[in-house]
Amino acid sequence: MNRLSLTLSRGVDQVTGVALGPYQSAVIRIGFAGTWLLFLLREFPHRHELYGPTGPWGWNLAKQLTADNQAFTVLLWSHGRLWFELCYVLAVLASAALVLGWRTRTASLLFMVGVLSLQNRSVFVGDGGDNVLHLMSIYLVFTRCGQVWSLDARRAARAAAARARGERVPADLAGPALWAVLGLALVIAMGTGRFDNGWQIPVLLWTAWAGLGLWWAVERWTARQGPRLLLDVIANVLHNGALAVIMAEACLIYATAGWYKVQGSRWQDGTAVYYPLHLDYFSPWPGLADLMSSSGTIMMIVTYGTVAVQVAFPFTLFNRRVKNVLLVVMMAEHAVIAVVLGLPFFSLAMIAADAVFLPTSFLRRLGDLAGRARGRLARSPGRAVPAPRPTEESTADHVGFTA
Repeated sequence: MNRLSLTLSRGVDQVTGVALGPYQSAVIRIGFAGTWLLFLLREFPHRHELYGPTGPWGWNLAKQLTADNQAFTVLLWSHGRLWFELCYVLAVLASAALVLGWRTRTASLLFMVGVLSLQNRSVFVGDGGDNVLHLMSIYLVFTRCGQVWSLDARRAARAAAARARGERVPADLAGPALWAVLGLALVIAMGTGRFDNGWQIPVLLWTAWAGLGLWWAVERWTARQGPRLLLDVIANVLHNGALAVIMAEACLIYATAGWYKVQGSRWQDGTAVYYPLHLDYFSPWPGLADLMSSSGTIMMIVTYGTVAVQVAFPFTLFNRRVKNVLLVVMMAEHAVIAVVLGLPFFSLAMIAADAVFLPTSFLRRLGDLAGRARGRLARSPGRAVPAPRPTEESTADHVGFTA
Protein backbone atom coordinates (compact mmCIF):
# COMPACT_ATOMS: atom_id res chain seq x y z
CA MET A 1 0.00 0.00 0.00
CA ASN A 2 2.83 2.39 0.83
CA ARG A 3 4.55 1.53 -2.44
CA LEU A 4 1.33 2.21 -4.38
CA SER A 5 0.86 5.54 -2.61
CA LEU A 6 4.45 6.52 -3.33
CA THR A 7 4.05 5.61 -7.02
CA LEU A 8 0.84 7.62 -7.29
CA SER A 9 2.45 10.55 -5.52
CA ARG A 10 5.37 10.54 -7.94
CA GLY A 11 3.02 10.29 -10.90
CA VAL A 12 0.91 13.23 -9.72
CA ASP A 13 4.06 15.26 -9.06
CA GLN A 14 5.34 14.61 -12.57
CA VAL A 15 2.03 15.49 -14.23
CA THR A 16 1.48 18.67 -12.22
CA GLY A 17 5.02 19.86 -11.52
CA VAL A 18 6.73 19.47 -14.90
CA ALA A 19 5.78 20.30 -18.49
CA LEU A 20 6.91 17.02 -20.05
CA GLY A 21 8.54 16.69 -23.46
CA PRO A 22 9.78 20.28 -23.95
CA TYR A 23 11.81 19.33 -27.02
CA GLN A 24 9.03 17.20 -28.50
CA SER A 25 6.49 19.99 -28.09
CA ALA A 26 8.94 22.47 -29.64
CA VAL A 27 9.60 20.32 -32.68
CA ILE A 28 5.91 19.70 -33.37
CA ARG A 29 5.28 23.43 -32.95
CA ILE A 30 7.91 24.18 -35.57
CA GLY A 31 6.79 21.29 -37.75
CA PHE A 32 3.08 22.06 -37.94
CA ALA A 33 3.45 25.83 -38.09
CA GLY A 34 6.21 25.52 -40.69
CA THR A 35 4.12 23.16 -42.82
CA TRP A 36 1.16 25.55 -42.81
CA LEU A 37 3.40 28.54 -43.48
CA LEU A 38 4.99 26.88 -46.50
CA PHE A 39 1.57 25.90 -47.81
CA LEU A 40 0.23 29.46 -47.48
CA LEU A 41 3.28 30.91 -49.20
CA ARG A 42 3.20 28.40 -52.05
CA GLU A 43 -0.51 28.97 -52.65
CA PHE A 44 -0.31 32.74 -52.31
CA PRO A 45 -0.81 33.30 -56.07
CA HIS A 46 -3.84 30.96 -55.97
CA ARG A 47 -5.34 32.11 -52.67
CA HIS A 48 -8.43 33.64 -54.26
CA GLU A 49 -9.36 30.43 -56.07
CA LEU A 50 -8.81 28.36 -52.94
CA TYR A 51 -10.31 30.48 -50.18
CA GLY A 52 -11.40 33.81 -51.63
CA PRO A 53 -14.97 35.16 -51.71
CA THR A 54 -15.11 34.71 -55.49
CA GLY A 55 -13.66 31.18 -55.57
CA PRO A 56 -15.44 28.13 -57.03
CA TRP A 57 -16.73 27.20 -53.58
CA GLY A 58 -18.86 30.31 -53.41
CA TRP A 59 -19.88 32.51 -50.53
CA ASN A 60 -23.46 31.21 -50.30
CA LEU A 61 -22.36 27.58 -50.40
CA ALA A 62 -19.84 28.20 -47.62
CA LYS A 63 -22.43 30.02 -45.50
CA GLN A 64 -24.90 27.17 -45.89
CA LEU A 65 -22.33 24.54 -44.98
CA THR A 66 -20.98 26.35 -41.91
CA ALA A 67 -24.52 27.07 -40.73
CA ASP A 68 -25.19 23.34 -40.88
CA ASN A 69 -21.96 21.96 -39.36
CA GLN A 70 -21.26 24.90 -36.99
CA ALA A 71 -17.72 25.25 -38.30
CA PHE A 72 -15.71 28.31 -37.26
CA THR A 73 -14.23 30.67 -39.84
CA VAL A 74 -13.61 34.40 -39.72
CA LEU A 75 -13.50 34.58 -43.52
CA LEU A 76 -17.30 34.56 -43.61
CA TRP A 77 -17.57 37.59 -41.36
CA SER A 78 -17.28 39.84 -44.40
CA HIS A 79 -17.68 39.40 -48.16
CA GLY A 80 -15.06 42.04 -48.94
CA ARG A 81 -11.79 41.25 -50.66
CA LEU A 82 -9.85 43.46 -48.25
CA TRP A 83 -11.02 41.37 -45.28
CA PHE A 84 -9.90 38.19 -47.02
CA GLU A 85 -6.46 39.64 -47.79
CA LEU A 86 -6.07 40.81 -44.20
CA CYS A 87 -7.02 37.40 -42.79
CA TYR A 88 -4.66 35.59 -45.15
CA VAL A 89 -1.72 37.83 -44.27
CA LEU A 90 -2.46 37.48 -40.55
CA ALA A 91 -2.51 33.69 -40.96
CA VAL A 92 0.93 33.87 -42.57
CA LEU A 93 2.29 36.13 -39.82
CA ALA A 94 0.82 33.96 -37.03
CA SER A 95 2.44 30.85 -38.55
CA ALA A 96 5.80 32.60 -38.81
CA ALA A 97 5.53 33.83 -35.21
CA LEU A 98 4.77 30.31 -33.99
CA VAL A 99 7.71 28.84 -35.91
CA LEU A 100 10.02 31.39 -34.31
CA GLY A 101 8.38 31.02 -30.90
CA TRP A 102 7.56 34.72 -30.57
CA ARG A 103 4.78 35.27 -28.00
CA THR A 104 4.05 31.58 -28.31
CA ARG A 105 0.83 31.47 -26.31
CA THR A 106 -0.79 34.22 -28.38
CA ALA A 107 0.74 32.98 -31.64
CA SER A 108 -0.72 29.50 -31.07
CA LEU A 109 -4.20 31.00 -30.68
CA LEU A 110 -3.86 33.07 -33.85
CA PHE A 111 -2.39 30.05 -35.65
CA MET A 112 -5.46 28.00 -34.70
CA VAL A 113 -7.80 30.76 -35.87
CA GLY A 114 -5.96 30.98 -39.20
CA VAL A 115 -5.99 27.22 -39.81
CA LEU A 116 -9.66 26.78 -38.90
CA SER A 117 -10.77 29.87 -40.83
CA LEU A 118 -9.10 28.93 -44.09
CA GLN A 119 -9.82 25.21 -43.99
CA ASN A 120 -13.47 25.63 -42.95
CA ARG A 121 -13.98 28.26 -45.65
CA SER A 122 -13.30 25.68 -48.39
CA VAL A 123 -13.57 22.21 -46.92
CA PHE A 124 -13.00 20.41 -50.23
CA VAL A 125 -9.52 21.89 -50.70
CA GLY A 126 -6.54 19.92 -49.46
CA ASP A 127 -5.79 16.36 -48.43
CA GLY A 128 -5.39 14.21 -45.34
CA GLY A 129 -2.61 16.41 -44.05
CA ASP A 130 -5.15 19.22 -43.61
CA ASN A 131 -7.15 17.04 -41.22
CA VAL A 132 -4.03 16.48 -39.13
CA LEU A 133 -3.21 20.20 -39.11
CA HIS A 134 -6.82 21.02 -38.24
CA LEU A 135 -6.69 18.92 -35.09
CA MET A 136 -3.14 19.71 -34.09
CA SER A 137 -3.71 23.46 -34.34
CA ILE A 138 -6.28 23.10 -31.55
CA TYR A 139 -4.10 20.85 -29.41
CA LEU A 140 -1.10 23.19 -29.67
CA VAL A 141 -3.09 25.92 -27.91
CA PHE A 142 -2.96 23.88 -24.70
CA THR A 143 0.77 23.11 -24.83
CA ARG A 144 3.72 25.05 -23.44
CA CYS A 145 5.57 24.63 -26.72
CA GLY A 146 7.90 27.60 -26.35
CA GLN A 147 10.10 26.26 -23.54
CA VAL A 148 13.04 25.65 -25.87
CA TRP A 149 14.03 26.65 -29.42
CA SER A 150 12.00 29.86 -29.30
CA LEU A 151 12.44 33.60 -29.05
CA ASP A 152 10.40 33.43 -25.84
CA ALA A 153 12.96 31.09 -24.27
CA ARG A 154 15.82 33.34 -25.39
CA ARG A 155 14.10 36.42 -23.95
CA ALA A 156 13.49 34.61 -20.66
CA ALA A 157 17.13 33.48 -20.51
CA ARG A 158 18.40 37.01 -21.10
CA ALA A 159 16.06 38.39 -18.43
CA ALA A 160 17.20 35.75 -15.94
CA ALA A 161 20.85 36.52 -16.71
CA ALA A 162 20.24 40.24 -16.23
CA ARG A 163 18.57 39.65 -12.86
CA ALA A 164 21.48 37.45 -11.80
CA ARG A 165 23.85 40.32 -12.56
CA GLY A 166 21.66 42.67 -10.53
CA GLU A 167 20.50 44.62 -13.56
CA ARG A 168 17.02 46.03 -13.99
CA VAL A 169 14.91 44.20 -16.56
CA PRO A 170 12.76 46.63 -18.60
CA ALA A 171 9.01 46.12 -18.45
CA ASP A 172 7.42 44.08 -21.22
CA LEU A 173 5.30 46.40 -23.36
CA ALA A 174 4.69 44.24 -26.43
CA GLY A 175 2.85 41.53 -24.51
CA PRO A 176 0.24 43.77 -22.81
CA ALA A 177 -0.26 45.75 -26.03
CA LEU A 178 -0.90 42.58 -28.01
CA TRP A 179 -3.24 41.32 -25.29
CA ALA A 180 -5.22 44.58 -25.35
CA VAL A 181 -5.57 44.54 -29.13
CA LEU A 182 -6.81 40.95 -29.13
CA GLY A 183 -9.25 41.72 -26.33
CA LEU A 184 -10.64 44.63 -28.32
CA ALA A 185 -11.02 42.38 -31.36
CA LEU A 186 -12.94 39.81 -29.32
CA VAL A 187 -15.24 42.51 -27.89
CA ILE A 188 -16.00 43.84 -31.37
CA ALA A 189 -16.63 40.35 -32.72
CA MET A 190 -18.99 39.54 -29.85
CA GLY A 191 -20.74 42.89 -30.06
CA THR A 192 -21.42 42.55 -33.77
CA GLY A 193 -22.70 38.99 -33.48
CA ARG A 194 -19.90 37.36 -35.47
CA PHE A 195 -19.65 34.28 -33.25
CA ASP A 196 -22.89 32.75 -34.51
CA ASN A 197 -21.70 29.23 -35.42
CA GLY A 198 -21.23 27.54 -32.07
CA TRP A 199 -19.87 28.46 -28.67
CA GLN A 200 -16.74 26.28 -28.40
CA ILE A 201 -14.21 28.52 -30.18
CA PRO A 202 -15.44 31.79 -28.57
CA VAL A 203 -15.25 30.20 -25.11
CA LEU A 204 -11.75 28.91 -25.83
CA LEU A 205 -10.58 32.32 -27.08
CA TRP A 206 -12.08 34.22 -24.14
CA THR A 207 -10.70 31.72 -21.63
CA ALA A 208 -7.23 31.91 -23.13
CA TRP A 209 -7.37 35.71 -23.24
CA ALA A 210 -8.42 35.90 -19.58
CA GLY A 211 -5.78 33.35 -18.61
CA LEU A 212 -3.01 35.32 -20.31
CA GLY A 213 -4.10 38.49 -18.52
CA LEU A 214 -4.25 36.71 -15.18
CA TRP A 215 -0.79 35.21 -15.72
CA TRP A 216 0.71 38.63 -16.49
CA ALA A 217 -1.00 40.23 -13.48
CA VAL A 218 0.20 37.52 -11.10
CA GLU A 219 3.79 37.79 -12.31
CA ARG A 220 3.81 41.58 -12.09
CA TRP A 221 1.78 42.43 -9.01
CA THR A 222 1.85 39.40 -6.72
CA ALA A 223 4.88 38.77 -4.55
CA ARG A 224 3.50 35.51 -3.11
CA GLN A 225 4.49 32.26 -4.79
CA GLY A 226 1.17 30.50 -4.24
CA PRO A 227 -0.80 32.00 -7.17
CA ARG A 228 2.11 31.52 -9.57
CA LEU A 229 2.55 27.90 -8.49
CA LEU A 230 -1.17 27.29 -8.99
CA LEU A 231 -1.04 28.73 -12.51
CA ASP A 232 2.04 26.62 -13.25
CA VAL A 233 0.24 23.48 -12.11
CA ILE A 234 -2.78 24.24 -14.31
CA ALA A 235 -0.56 24.99 -17.29
CA ASN A 236 1.47 21.81 -16.77
CA VAL A 237 -1.63 19.65 -16.52
CA LEU A 238 -3.06 21.15 -19.71
CA HIS A 239 0.28 20.78 -21.50
CA ASN A 240 0.81 17.17 -20.48
CA GLY A 241 -2.78 16.26 -21.30
CA ALA A 242 -2.54 17.88 -24.74
CA LEU A 243 0.77 16.14 -25.44
CA ALA A 244 -0.78 12.80 -24.51
CA VAL A 245 -3.72 13.53 -26.84
CA ILE A 246 -1.32 14.39 -29.68
CA MET A 247 0.48 11.08 -29.16
CA ALA A 248 -2.80 9.19 -29.02
CA GLU A 249 -4.00 10.97 -32.16
CA ALA A 250 -0.89 9.94 -34.07
CA CYS A 251 -1.31 6.33 -32.94
CA LEU A 252 -4.98 6.40 -33.89
CA ILE A 253 -4.19 7.71 -37.37
CA TYR A 254 -1.75 4.89 -38.06
CA ALA A 255 -3.85 2.19 -36.41
CA THR A 256 -7.04 3.04 -38.30
CA ALA A 257 -5.17 3.49 -41.59
CA GLY A 258 -3.42 0.16 -41.15
CA TRP A 259 -6.51 -1.82 -40.20
CA TYR A 260 -8.56 -0.32 -43.03
CA LYS A 261 -5.81 -1.29 -45.45
CA VAL A 262 -5.86 -4.84 -44.14
CA GLN A 263 -9.49 -5.13 -45.27
CA GLY A 264 -8.76 -3.94 -48.83
CA SER A 265 -8.30 -6.57 -51.53
CA ARG A 266 -5.55 -4.57 -53.30
CA TRP A 267 -3.59 -4.34 -50.07
CA GLN A 268 -4.10 -8.03 -49.47
CA ASP A 269 -2.73 -9.07 -52.86
CA GLY A 270 0.16 -6.57 -52.65
CA THR A 271 -0.75 -4.33 -55.60
CA ALA A 272 -2.26 -1.27 -53.84
CA VAL A 273 0.83 0.94 -54.14
CA TYR A 274 1.10 0.28 -57.89
CA TYR A 275 -2.09 2.11 -58.90
CA PRO A 276 -1.52 5.59 -57.36
CA LEU A 277 1.85 5.73 -59.11
CA HIS A 278 0.05 5.70 -62.48
CA LEU A 279 -2.57 8.36 -61.75
CA ASP A 280 -1.80 11.65 -63.48
CA TYR A 281 -2.86 13.62 -60.42
CA PHE A 282 -0.27 11.81 -58.26
CA SER A 283 2.55 11.60 -60.80
CA PRO A 284 4.69 14.74 -60.79
CA TRP A 285 7.65 12.57 -61.86
CA PRO A 286 6.29 9.88 -64.21
CA GLY A 287 9.75 8.50 -64.94
CA LEU A 288 10.46 7.96 -61.24
CA ALA A 289 7.05 6.37 -60.72
CA ASP A 290 7.61 4.01 -63.67
CA LEU A 291 11.01 3.07 -62.32
CA MET A 292 9.59 2.18 -58.91
CA SER A 293 6.60 0.27 -60.29
CA SER A 294 8.67 -1.71 -62.80
CA SER A 295 9.49 -4.29 -60.14
CA GLY A 296 6.58 -6.33 -58.83
CA THR A 297 8.69 -7.49 -55.90
CA ILE A 298 9.37 -3.92 -54.79
CA MET A 299 5.67 -3.06 -55.06
CA MET A 300 4.71 -6.08 -52.97
CA ILE A 301 7.31 -5.31 -50.30
CA VAL A 302 6.27 -1.66 -50.07
CA THR A 303 2.57 -2.55 -49.92
CA TYR A 304 2.89 -5.18 -47.21
CA GLY A 305 5.54 -3.17 -45.37
CA THR A 306 3.27 -0.12 -45.20
CA VAL A 307 0.45 -2.12 -43.66
CA ALA A 308 2.75 -3.90 -41.21
CA VAL A 309 4.41 -0.69 -40.01
CA GLN A 310 1.13 1.18 -39.55
CA VAL A 311 -0.57 -1.65 -37.68
CA ALA A 312 2.45 -2.42 -35.52
CA PHE A 313 3.53 1.10 -34.60
CA PRO A 314 1.15 1.74 -31.64
CA PHE A 315 2.26 -1.57 -30.10
CA THR A 316 5.96 -0.73 -30.31
CA LEU A 317 5.86 2.41 -28.15
CA PHE A 318 6.93 0.49 -25.07
CA ASN A 319 10.06 -0.78 -26.81
CA ARG A 320 12.23 2.21 -27.57
CA ARG A 321 14.59 0.51 -30.01
CA VAL A 322 11.85 -0.97 -32.18
CA LYS A 323 9.89 2.27 -31.98
CA ASN A 324 12.87 4.31 -33.15
CA VAL A 325 13.44 1.98 -36.10
CA LEU A 326 9.79 2.25 -37.16
CA LEU A 327 9.94 6.03 -36.80
CA VAL A 328 12.81 6.15 -39.28
CA VAL A 329 10.91 3.88 -41.65
CA MET A 330 7.71 5.93 -41.46
CA MET A 331 9.46 9.26 -41.89
CA ALA A 332 11.38 7.89 -44.87
CA GLU A 333 8.12 6.58 -46.33
CA HIS A 334 6.49 10.02 -45.99
CA ALA A 335 9.52 11.63 -47.62
CA VAL A 336 9.13 9.25 -50.57
CA ILE A 337 5.41 10.06 -50.77
CA ALA A 338 6.24 13.78 -50.84
CA VAL A 339 8.51 13.34 -53.85
CA VAL A 340 6.98 10.49 -55.82
CA LEU A 341 3.26 11.26 -55.31
CA GLY A 342 3.62 15.02 -55.10
CA LEU A 343 2.11 15.39 -51.60
CA PRO A 344 4.74 17.44 -49.75
CA PHE A 345 2.48 19.12 -47.21
CA PHE A 346 0.68 15.92 -46.29
CA SER A 347 4.05 14.29 -45.73
CA LEU A 348 5.39 17.22 -43.70
CA ALA A 349 2.29 17.17 -41.49
CA MET A 350 2.67 13.45 -40.83
CA ILE A 351 6.41 13.77 -40.17
CA ALA A 352 5.63 16.55 -37.68
CA ALA A 353 3.12 14.25 -35.97
CA ASP A 354 5.71 11.46 -35.84
CA ALA A 355 8.21 13.87 -34.27
CA VAL A 356 6.37 13.77 -30.94
CA PHE A 357 7.90 10.30 -30.43
CA LEU A 358 11.50 11.28 -31.23
CA PRO A 359 14.01 10.64 -28.40
CA THR A 360 15.01 13.65 -26.31
CA SER A 361 18.70 12.83 -26.66
CA PHE A 362 18.42 12.93 -30.44
CA LEU A 363 16.56 16.25 -30.39
CA ARG A 364 19.16 17.76 -28.07
CA ARG A 365 21.98 16.70 -30.37
CA LEU A 366 20.02 18.05 -33.33
CA GLY A 367 19.57 21.38 -31.55
CA ASP A 368 23.29 21.53 -30.69
CA LEU A 369 24.23 20.84 -34.32
CA ALA A 370 21.85 23.54 -35.53
CA GLY A 371 23.28 25.98 -33.00
CA ARG A 372 26.86 25.30 -34.08
CA ALA A 373 25.90 25.61 -37.74
CA ARG A 374 24.20 28.93 -37.08
CA GLY A 375 27.23 30.15 -35.20
CA ARG A 376 29.53 29.24 -38.10
CA LEU A 377 27.26 30.98 -40.59
CA ALA A 378 27.06 34.09 -38.47
CA ARG A 379 30.84 33.96 -37.81
CA SER A 380 30.24 35.48 -34.43
CA PRO A 381 33.48 35.92 -32.40
CA GLY A 382 31.58 35.72 -29.12
CA ARG A 383 29.72 32.76 -27.73
CA ALA A 384 26.01 33.28 -27.27
CA VAL A 385 24.42 32.43 -23.95
CA PRO A 386 22.30 29.33 -24.60
CA ALA A 387 18.70 29.13 -23.46
CA PRO A 388 18.26 27.18 -20.21
CA ARG A 389 17.77 23.55 -20.94
CA PRO A 390 15.00 21.82 -18.99
CA THR A 391 16.54 19.47 -16.44
CA GLU A 392 13.42 17.52 -15.64
CA GLU A 393 13.41 14.08 -17.14
CA SER A 394 10.11 12.93 -18.56
CA THR A 395 8.33 10.02 -16.96
CA ALA A 396 7.18 9.11 -20.45
CA ASP A 397 10.50 7.45 -21.22
CA HIS A 398 8.67 4.17 -21.68
CA VAL A 399 6.74 5.55 -24.65
CA GLY A 400 9.78 7.10 -26.26
CA PHE A 401 10.40 10.62 -24.94
CA THR A 402 13.99 9.69 -24.15
CA ALA A 403 16.33 7.20 -25.66
